[in-house]
Amino acid sequence: MDLPTPLERAPAGLYDALPLYLKREDVHELGAFKWRGALPTIQAYRERGAAAVVTASTGNHGAAVAWASRQMGLRAMVYAPAGASLAKLSLIDGLGAEIRIAGTDLDFAKDEGKQFAADARVPFFEDGIEPTQYDGYGAIADEIVDQLAEPPGAVVVPVGNGALAAGIGRTLQRRSPATLVVAVAAKDAPVMALSFEARRPAESDRMATFADGLAVRVAIPEAVRALDGVLDRFLLVSEREMAHAVGTYARAGLRVEGAAAAALAALPRLTDVAGPVVALVTGRNIDAELHRRAVEEPETFPE
Repeated sequence: MDLPTPLERAPAGLYDALPLYLKREDVHELGAFKWRGALPTIQAYRERGAAAVVTASTGNHGAAVAWASRQMGLRAMVYAPAGASLAKLSLIDGLGAEIRIAGTDLDFAKDEGKQFAADARVPFFEDGIEPTQYDGYGAIADEIVDQLAEPPGAVVVPVGNGALAAGIGRTLQRRSPATLVVAVAAKDAPVMALSFEARRPAESDRMATFADGLAVRVAIPEAVRALDGVLDRFLLVSEREMAHAVGTYARAGLRVEGAAAAALAALPRLTDVAGPVVALVTGRNIDAELHRRAVEEPETFPE
């Protein structure tokens, strides 16, 4: 994988209300940004003597752990919830990890994976906990600042567990402090937005989003703390708004998953931003039927 990943001017018609650039994390062989945090973390585990690692994931994180583990010579086991993306599970399986289906959502699967890891005395790689992840994601912001001819007016980041936005926000504070850091989550999976507003882990029983990369029900305390002071805004977008954004990307020739579409869906609310805006294209791994429905029948998604 060549670095930096591309920073491209958005195709005409994608969103013409302001100068828009796309940070193409989807071009990695895994189709998503998660490798940036997984590779240094798995390397650190190996240096501490680990021969195996356990994690829980709805897809992209699990694929990144499987990919990094294969490169570092570790055995990987991924706990995933029932209903996880078949495309992502197939990718994880193809990378040589063992998959175990457990529970109805990510947090149930995480509990099962943690218990197994504790019993087996192997590391549990919880997405959003490891400092190496935050450093890896901060490199994305370094690249954006170096690639763009002027400081970005805003960088718009989809939020699942919050580690990506925190890593990017920390680096932008240092490199481009005038840039707005805008986080975007699914309205039907709002726990990180609620936690950011409360400045502490909040509780939410809502987690019904097709954007599996945003499907978090339980806030990670470390990520909530890391977001405090580095975000300027936290926006929520509906399932229908994300579906329309998936379709808009498709008509521009780009295949994206729901989490990546969230950044585009939020742009109409940034009417006061001056200067170029960068939207993170976080991933492209979406099941074929779900992609077809979002492109052809966006009104079937809830508002």
